[in-house]
Amino acid sequence: MPIFAHEENPLNDQEWENIKAVVIDVARKRLVGRRIVDLHGPLGAGIQTIVHDHFSGTTIGRIGLLGEEESDPVRSVRRESGIIPLIYKDFVLHWRDIESARQSGTPLDTSAAAGAAAFCADAEDDLIFNGSAEMGYEGLMVVEGRHILGRRDWAEAGNAFKDVVDATQILVQAGYYGPYAMVVSPTLYTQMHQVHPGTGVLEIEHIRQLITDGVYQSPLIKEGFGMIVATGSQNFDLAVAQDLTVAYLGAEHMNHPFRVFESVYLRIKRHGSICTLEPGATDEKPARRRAR
Repeated sequence: MPIFAHEENPLNDQEWENIKAVVIDVARKRLVGRRIVDLHGPLGAGIQTIVHDHFSGTTIGRIGLLGEEESDPVRSVRRESGIIPLIYKDFVLHWRDIESARQSGTPLDTSAAAGAAAFCADAEDDLIFNGSAEMGYEGLMVVEGRHILGRRDWAEAGNAFKDVVDATQILVQAGYYGPYAMVVSPTLYTQMHQVHPGTGVLEIEHIRQLITDGVYQSPLIKEGFGMIVATGSQNFDLAVAQDLTVAYLGAEHMNHPFRVFESVYLRIKRHGSICTLEPGATDEKPARRRAR
């Protein structure tokens, strides 16, 4: 489309394909949020708003002969129109580098494009996990109505597994039966790689038996924090208007700026499907509460 690469684009078809391929490859390897959040879309680059429903109803379905009993229906208790933001990062290819690659017959260096893609991926994960207070977007780690578990000290082997058991029990009691996924800060992820006392097995291996949709780390999670979520689009999804791509911005001082960008919006539909692990517990039974 013209908005992506207008006529002044200096790259030939092969160079353009290489740039797009490296952007997608870097993002795919770096993104963490999409490993636990289902996608809705793509809806189209021009779509700027989307309906965001917040649902009630957590009891299981009814069994009956005539279907006349109340079934505690899943219904929207709040509906809002979400504005889909742009996530973007620019990079520059210098005209001399393009000419040098062509004259020497070597591939064009795509490092700048890779860097822009990595920064965009980090921005997407930051939006998914932490939201944006400035722009009024909620994230999985901060949304009101989530469960909060004050975690133990994971430097002591066995405590991480205990907290995971407690967090999944909280979700089960609230009506969210899994499957579960887990994302924690890098330090907490490292601390799970201890031998679980009395087993001869790494603690994280036992945790993975409970958290079947994946155990991940992300530097975008605040140090010492983490979360366990019941996955599925019934609980939350990422609405994608335009998935990650590259556009040419037009020549500037003989050099060539490009933009890596996307437009996405996180829809958290059932806030109780999230349990964050936060510092603060020092006793055998950690504190639990709901964020208001």
